[in-house]
Amino acid sequence: MQIRDKVILITGASGGIGAACARELERRGARLTLMARNGEALAKVCGPDVLRIQGDVTNEDDRRRAVEETVARFGRLDVLINNAGVGLYRPTPEVDIDAVRQLFELNLFGALRMVQLALPHLRQNTGDPRGVIVNMGSIAGMLPLPWFTMYSASKWALMGFNEALRIELKHERIGVMLMCPGYVKSGFQDNALSGRPPDRLWRMKRFATDVDAVALALARGLERNRKRVIVPRLGWLAAWRNVFSWPIDAILAHLNERHRHGE
Repeated sequence: MQIRDKVILITGASGGIGAACARELERRGARLTLMARNGEALAKVCGPDVLRIQGDVTNEDDRRRAVEETVARFGRLDVLINNAGVGLYRPTPEVDIDAVRQLFELNLFGALRMVQLALPHLRQNTGDPRGVIVNMGSIAGMLPLPWFTMYSASKWALMGFNEALRIELKHERIGVMLMCPGYVKSGFQDNALSGRPPDRLWRMKRFATDVDAVALALARGLERNRKRVIVPRLGWLAAWRNVFSWPIDAILAHLNERHRHGE
């Protein structure tokens, strides 16, 4: 796909990965709609020509408004990037069920509804692909993280939806791409619904992937019509988890046990 002049809608675009993707795609000549709840932060992302929608992906009126105003401004929609998401660091016995519902409402159901609203417009396009849907998954969707159980579950669900959707839409020439970033330097951990990651992971944040690297990988994935993009490349080891499940599970269980005891 040639990115220049493509109309791209990005959710969760006020900071972190979403804002970095917006900057990278704007640099490559895309025409952008940026959606986020934080209107003040959103106003600082990219230049004056982008369409900004202050809204919540879990709100049906806001979702519809984002798609409809995009088509009204630019005349079409070529790419939907479902980036909005949230974390939850709580062990299963302690997790609040309402928080889990909120987690899935954003990470899965919000993405699903954005896809449903975007599809009629993607289908009107010509070319191959006619349009692209990008879902922001996570390495946690391939490698279960015990201190991140419900988040992992939401991303596993999103990954399953993404893979089935890709096959479902293949005959319509609509691309579906899954982004799977690992530990990323952003405010994601600070904005989790509750809890925090193990201290050892906090200390490893200096080795985390930069948001700009994720944005670059996403742009290249679009240009090359990729089905799945994993950042960093070492994250591809997570895809082998089923082959090497015993040692990987043992390492994760040990790290989680130390986290439970405050080590």
